[in-house]
Amino acid sequence: MTRGIFLAGNESALSRAIEAETINKVDQFAAALIPNRLSGAPKNSPQELSQRISLEWNPSSPISARTLVIAAENRLERIDEAILVCSPPSIRSSAAQLPLSDIDIMVNDHIKGWLYLVKEIGAIFTTRKSGTLALVFSDSAGAAKDDAADVLGPSALAAFRALTQGLLAAAHNEPYITAGFSSSDTGNEAAFAAFLFKSLDELSNRSNGKMYKFGKFNLFK
Repeated sequence: MTRGIFLAGNESALSRAIEAETINKVDQFAAALIPNRLSGAPKNSPQELSQRISLEWNPSSPISARTLVIAAENRLERIDEAILVCSPPSIRSSAAQLPLSDIDIMVNDHIKGWLYLVKEIGAIFTTRKSGTLALVFSDSAGAAKDDAADVLGPSALAAFRALTQGLLAAAHNEPYITAGFSSSDTGNEAAFAAFLFKSLDELSNRSNGKMYKFGKFNLFK
C-alpha cells in the first residue's frame, strides 16, 4: 500500500514547496486548501498538479473538517501522514481600518479551522493507534519599516504556534506521532520542504513531541 499523505493549508510559497517535495515521494496525495475569502484577495487559482487529489474544505465548519478527513481516507485508503501548513495571508492595515469581515474570516478559517481539523485527524489516528501529525509554519520576519502593520496574519500564526506547542506537550499521551517544524529562513521554502520530508522519513516513537527548527545554520542537522 502506498504512503498516504494528506496536506492542508492555504495557497502560499511554503505550501507550494511542500507539494513539490511531496510528488517526489508518492504518485498521489490529497490536499485541501483554505479558500482566500478576504476582502481584496487576488483570485489566483492554485497550481495544477496531476498528482494532487484536491478536496473541498470549509475551515469554519466542524462538519466540513470531519467530511474532509473521511474523504481523504477514502481517496488515499488511509492517511499515514497529515501535514498541516500554516502560512496565513497578510492584511496590511491599521487596526482602526480593519474590515470586520476579514477579522471574522481570519479567526474562523485560520484559527478555529485548525482546531477542528486537528480534532478529526487525532480521532482517526487514535482509533488506528498509528499515524504522523506534522505541524509546519514559518517564523519569518514581519513587514518592512514603511509598510502598514499586519495585525491579523501574525495573530493567526501565533495561535497555530501555541496549538503546536500544546500538541507537542501532550504527544506522549497519544498513540501516534506528533512533530512540529518551523523555519526562520524566509525565501528558502524549497530547502525547508526537503528538510521536512527528510525529518519525517527519520521519525520514530522517540521523536514524538519534538520540535524541528530549520535555518541557515542548522541545515539537515
